[in-house]
Amino acid sequence: MPKAQTKASEKYQKKVGLISKSYKLKKEDVDAFASACEKAGTSQAAQITKMMKDFIKEVEGI
Repeated sequence: MPKAQTKASEKYQKKVGLISKSYKLKKEDVDAFASACEKAGTSQAAQITKMMKDFIKEVEGI
């Protein structure tokens, strides 16, 4: 049975529309990206989100 905190976290994530995705990427690329994010002072999730939104705008011509 899941713990109360786990259930609360899952409920919050569903409420705000968060999902988990998994991709297979080369280790050296992932490590370099993590290092670059750390140097820039940003989280990997925030940077990936920014790049996704920028790409969507580019493709959609927004």
